[in-house]
Amino acid sequence: MELRRVQETGGSFFISLPRNWAQRCGLSKGSIVAVIEREDGSVTVDPQDRLKKRVKVATISPSPYLGREITGKYLLGFDTIKVEGKNRLPPEVSKIARGTARRLIGLEIVEEDAYGIVLQCVLEPTSFPPEKVLRREYLFASDMHKDAITALIEGNGHLAGAIVERDDEVDRLYFLLVRLIRMAVLNPRLREKMSLPLIDCLDYRLVASYIESIADYSCKISEGVIEFSETSMPRDVLKLLHKLGDQSYAMHQNAMQAVFARALNLVGKVIKADKEATESFKDLDRLLAGKPSRVISYASSVAAALGRICSYSIDLADIAMPR
Repeated sequence: MELRRVQETGGSFFISLPRNWAQRCGLSKGSIVAVIEREDGSVTVDPQDRLKKRVKVATISPSPYLGREITGKYLLGFDTIKVEGKNRLPPEVSKIARGTARRLIGLEIVEEDAYGIVLQCVLEPTSFPPEKVLRREYLFASDMHKDAITALIEGNGHLAGAIVERDDEVDRLYFLLVRLIRMAVLNPRLREKMSLPLIDCLDYRLVASYIESIADYSCKISEGVIEFSETSMPRDVLKLLHKLGDQSYAMHQNAMQAVFARALNLVGKVIKADKEATESFKDLDRLLAGKPSRVISYASSVAAALGRICSYSIDLADIAMPR
């Protein structure tokens, strides 16, 4: 860090720029720089050439972790990801690249030959406001939860299977949001274009993670419906699980409304509902006493998933802070 003394002339304040920095950036007398005031009160001096969009390119080699490497580069905001090998690429490399691209919104294979594959992200970040992506992710997750309870009550294996498949869409939106948030954190100018305060980047990242977990546990309930398709659940147990499903659903609905509206009165509803759900879980434990082991295993797996969803709802509510 260099300290510079502020000077004044003709009613204007000015400081000199570090010579080494100016030379590295190719600045000379008459060069244009951008002077940007940040939300924290600091000022950034940015060379004009950095105002132009620069394409970030990553090159990776085929490996057993190729899918994870492509995903990692996507999440870090790379625009172009090249997969290159010294020899001809094995057929499975193309299969992994295509499968990974399908899981990541906006990532497309634009070139491919025997020795390399080029993937490109065609999304314009400013076209996808993080809050809108977050709301869409939650819409999918909440519908999955609601349908998982319906599949449980009806013993509907077809609906349960469809819910499991829907989890891929939640993952796609989650990965997109992580990419947008990371790009915004690393690029203050992009963050300003998106009207996204830095504190919201942290909150949205946490909220997206909790929503993704709610979807995952809704999947676990659905997988249980499929696994225990031959198990007949007693009506009284089913009725209590239905009640727990409704309680946990109401909890994350109120929690998400509290996050977006920053309404503390809704946080109170979540806390109250959590206490009521705790009593319902105790009632379920008493009700399962003496039931067949298969029924206990099935009901307990559902209860465990709903319990985790309740916990994530509390975590969501904790993020709802007034500004």
